Amino acid sequence: MARDTEAKCRKCRRAAEKLFLKGDRCGTPKCAMTRRAYAPGVHGKKPGRGLSEYGLQLAAKQKLKRVYGILEKQFRKHFDDIKHKKGITGDLLLARLEMRLDNVVYRIGLASSRSQARQLVNHGLIVVDGKKVTIPSYEIKVGQTAGINPNKAGKNYFKNLEQMLKNKNDFPSWLTYDNASGQAKITAVPNKDEIGVNVDAQIIVEYYSR
Repeated sequence: MARDTEAKCRKCRRAAEKLFLKGDRCGTPKCAMTRRAYAPGVHGKKPGRGLSEYGLQLAAKQKLKRVYGILEKQFRKHFDDIKHKKGITGDLLLARLEMRLDNVVYRIGLASSRSQARQLVNHGLIVVDGKKVTIPSYEIKVGQTAGINPNKAGKNYFKNLEQMLKNKNDFPSWLTYDNASGQAKITAVPNKDEIGVNVDAQIIVEYYSR
């Protein structure tokens, strides 16, 4: 399976904003955007020229890929899955990415970053409707539940999260979480305002429509 091995902090510096790819570390003084808030490379401190229309489209696509931690082939597959559906294509793309299992695990609060959530899924620590799923890109549907594998709930990792999840009050409006079972139920498809990703997805549609 292909993996993105580029340093996470370089991705944030390239996007010129925090993408919170390292979870809690991004809120500390160790964050690269705090220490070196300029583009990576020897010319990073030099002011760049304005981007062309194509450059803006490409930058938006690259940024969204980096936020969700996926590579080009899989990103294009997500786009192909939704491009013929009814609705605003850009919004549908954001919703499809948001409904990935690894992202749902992250939104619940079981992981501090999407990469950590992906690891939890790969290791069989997450179930969907009571069945173990080890595919991070698995698409969660409205009405399904996702959460901690009951056979793994005794792990120290989840025990340490228990109190934090009880006090958590900023769950996305499109899911509900039950502390007793460790499961979240998907109640709606997220809209772009709830997702909170600072990317104009519609210009990504234009990029793929060239």
